[in-house]
Amino acid sequence: MEVISSIRSMTGHIKRPLNSSQTTENTFSTGLGGSSAINFLNWSKPPAEEINDWERLGNPGWNWERYRRYLHKLEGYQPLSERSTASHRQNFDDISVGRDGPIALCHSPTVTEPELKVIETWLKLGIPRAPAPLNGNPRGVTLGMNTIDATTFTRCYATTAFFLKHSDRPNLSVLTSASVNQIVTRPGNDLTATGVEFIHHGKIYSVHATKEVILSAGALKSPQILELSGIGRRDVLEAAGIPVRLELPGVGENLQEHQHVTITYELPEGAKHLTLDDHHHPAAREEHLKLLKSREGAFTLAVTGLAFTRLQIISDRAEDIIRAAEDKLLKKWSTYFYGLRSQHEIQLQRLRDDAAPCELIVFPGFLSLPNPPQAGKKYCTIVAAVNHNFSRGSVHVTSPDPTVDPSIDPHYYEEDIDLQTFIEVLKFARKTAASAPICELLASPLKEVNPGPGVVTDTEIGDFIKNFGQTTYHTIGTLSMLPRDKGGFVDTKLKVYGTSNIRVVDISIAPLHIAAHTQSTAYAIAEQAADIIRGNL
Repeated sequence: MEVISSIRSMTGHIKRPLNSSQTTENTFSTGLGGSSAINFLNWSKPPAEEINDWERLGNPGWNWERYRRYLHKLEGYQPLSERSTASHRQNFDDISVGRDGPIALCHSPTVTEPELKVIETWLKLGIPRAPAPLNGNPRGVTLGMNTIDATTFTRCYATTAFFLKHSDRPNLSVLTSASVNQIVTRPGNDLTATGVEFIHHGKIYSVHATKEVILSAGALKSPQILELSGIGRRDVLEAAGIPVRLELPGVGENLQEHQHVTITYELPEGAKHLTLDDHHHPAAREEHLKLLKSREGAFTLAVTGLAFTRLQIISDRAEDIIRAAEDKLLKKWSTYFYGLRSQHEIQLQRLRDDAAPCELIVFPGFLSLPNPPQAGKKYCTIVAAVNHNFSRGSVHVTSPDPTVDPSIDPHYYEEDIDLQTFIEVLKFARKTAASAPICELLASPLKEVNPGPGVVTDTEIGDFIKNFGQTTYHTIGTLSMLPRDKGGFVDTKLKVYGTSNIRVVDISIAPLHIAAHTQSTAYAIAEQAADIIRGNL
């Protein structure tokens, strides 16, 4: 098995719609281990019915029960220490997570007082405690788990969990500092991949495929490689000057994303609470490095406080927002292609059921734009996020040159429900900060650094979101696993339609977004793919 891995950081330029001329960088790891090497470590799982929705869209076998089984096989949970907060133990049981798998998981040994107070505030404001956060029902408040090895307190990611343990296999070669030019193909009844052309230290090389080519470059790079190979939308390929070898309109389409914006508050002058702000002060940093040896201090912190919630719980405008979205979508129904209608039908039903499109995260420290932190101060940040966006974007090549990044256009807020939901989540984050008990821990009077006191009305909040809202780096859908007549690109065996031996194995195949961080789902896709490729599934 030949693995070609690029370590070049990619920067795409995201076009901001709705009168915002800003662009932002979309950066991710293309080194060994991919984004698992740089993410926020969170290990969360979606509601069971949201994975079942993939099956409802026309993918037999891709359901919660199989997803859960394969993740359980991967998980290597390391039990809590006695000094860990008792809050971790609530709503957690042995059957929720596996203990013998290669991916080391643990709860953070340290949870800060501001985090615990924010969580307590959410509960008092009506968000329930999540009944089964790792077993199919994460709706509510939880203290999350992270991909950290509790014995060494280091990140566990794809390289350490899988590659290093098997790097001496004679049938596995890994080449870094390489960039793929194209998949080499020959025509026939089905297009057949015969190899891969790549650049290594300025020279062009090829490797030959005797069985399959498996593409696993992520939701932004995998479509680019396919289009460079002449597979995709005819108009896109011809505009880029690339010969069309296989016309597949689904390439680079159906892009879905999670988005977030952050709200930061000052802690009182001289506050002694542990926060990640200590990382920025040299003396404190040195002290916390010493504390790490005994598994204490700021370097033992992780992002753990989460809440996934219904819009109806956090906003009295929920019914009006949902009804307006239903009316608008139904008026445009005939303009949506068949596959998107199927997705929107499910999304509309989710809004009426118990889905959780809204997410809140507490971050122990400063993490917001545009106003900077002040030296010596400590902060608490609440992240407001939206997870079930109706808008759909795209990512496409603009040049036959593989070193030119693709054009990414997420079409943010094209459907107004996305922006209106986002506004309500931000307003609830503010309500959280103004409520007990967390308000008693923050500076008094309340000092909001970002967005700040000048952002008040819904219009002002919406403008702030358009200008400073960020991707959450959870891009999916750009090579969707769907029936071909629904705009799909791969079948349930992850094989590219119209090809005999090209598969895609990454998060780009996910057809509809989920209320969870995507790390565990990317692993679940890969683990199922391993059995599919070997003929065991």
